[in-house]
Amino acid sequence: MRKIKNPWVNKDHYDCFGCCPDNPIGVKMIFFEEDDDIVSFWKPSAHYQGWIDTLHGGIQSTLLDEICGWVVFRKLQTSGVTSKLEVRFHKPIMTTESTITLRAHLVWHRHNLANIEAKIFNEKGEVCTEANATYFTFAQDKAEQMGFTPCELEEEQMLF
Repeated sequence: MRKIKNPWVNKDHYDCFGCCPDNPIGVKMIFFEEDDDIVSFWKPSAHYQGWIDTLHGGIQSTLLDEICGWVVFRKLQTSGVTSKLEVRFHKPIMTTESTITLRAHLVWHRHNLANIEAKIFNEKGEVCTEANATYFTFAQDKAEQMGFTPCELEEEQMLF
């Protein structure tokens, strides 16, 4: 498993709620690549609860949408926008969990549409939430005009 470099760190006006490490109210996700999967480990916090000690469904949807976007960045080397996001909640995720794991992978890519599946696992490894996303992907020249730069991996392999 290798960490994905965030190519937008230190860019002017970069303040993504999902992945900017400097956004004070953001979720500050970090991403890794493991074979076909993009992976993220995230620590829930009481600040993101809906019901007492329960992670808000909107935050779960945000985490899933963000990791799907990073599948587009890394696997397709372009950017895009969410066209459709379907989320299924199977089990509550507690904000008291030490870490949850998100995994996402590309299912298919045709023309300018990409389909991505993603899941959130609790610390026991149980699937709590699943998503199926359709992304409208930009042509390379359009992505570059919008500030996209190649999404590369760190040199060192991470061992978990």
